[in-house]
Amino acid sequence: MHFSRSATSVACLALLLGGACPPVLAAAASPSGTPDALAAANIPALMLASDWSAKADPAAHLVSEKLDGVRAFWDGQALRFRSGRVIAAPGWFTAALPAVALDGELWLGRGRFDELSGLVRRVTPVEDDWRQVRYMVFDLPGAPEPFAERVQRLQAVLAQAAQPWLQAVPQQRVSDAQALQALLTTTVQGGGEGLVLHRADALWSPGRSSALRKLKPQPDDEARVVGHLPGKGRLRGQMGALLLELPSGQRFALGSGFSDAQRADPPPIGSLVSYRYRERTPKGLPRFASFLRVRNPE
Repeated sequence: MHFSRSATSVACLALLLGGACPPVLAAAASPSGTPDALAAANIPALMLASDWSAKADPAAHLVSEKLDGVRAFWDGQALRFRSGRVIAAPGWFTAALPAVALDGELWLGRGRFDELSGLVRRVTPVEDDWRQVRYMVFDLPGAPEPFAERVQRLQAVLAQAAQPWLQAVPQQRVSDAQALQALLTTTVQGGGEGLVLHRADALWSPGRSSALRKLKPQPDDEARVVGHLPGKGRLRGQMGALLLELPSGQRFALGSGFSDAQRADPPPIGSLVSYRYRERTPKGLPRFASFLRVRNPE
């Protein structure tokens, strides 16, 4: 089995951090020179958030704002999207990043996701636009300490880099569920989209985790488009609903939240879309789901 140079680099960085060599980047059976194949060979093994559970204890977590940015993984050599594809950031941007694996969000500020998304996906970066971008880092992938200690180490690493656009995501404690709800209300009223809660004693581990939670007024998720269902009545001749498939393989119809233009030209089959929902059925399907946006290819 062949491992990419970047995967080897991250493993060595993990040793420098004092821990084991985790599979931070996926292995590839055989290398290829095509961009898609190279991206697939370098997919970061990221820690992914689950929805907040009312049964969990907020006091056991560190809480931060959920930034509506673009997830960005620094493997010590390249800045990558969640898919593994390299982000075309300016040379001065990547040259200033430390020789330690970082996980965070590229961010312009609240309410500027669409502007940011277009900016960071350009094949040729626009220097003046990138001067506005902040890299908001929230974890050190592969570091062996519990999260609270990783945060302290992260702050020290970024302080040494001394770049105003390279920042640690602020973390705080809340005492109970009432204080958590008050913080959520304040964050959303100020234009934020929600909160992230990371259990303070949790070790880093890739994949969907109950130690990492997201809390929003309405939860959201992603699913893949597998079909277009025809509309009826006023919507005859247009898309009535998207047939979506969850990672579990379950399927459901998403019929609300679309403009007339989106119904006339619906997201293509195979694309990923984001949707909001209120709750899930006992079988795990979303209730009262509403379309948010197509997730841009990375």
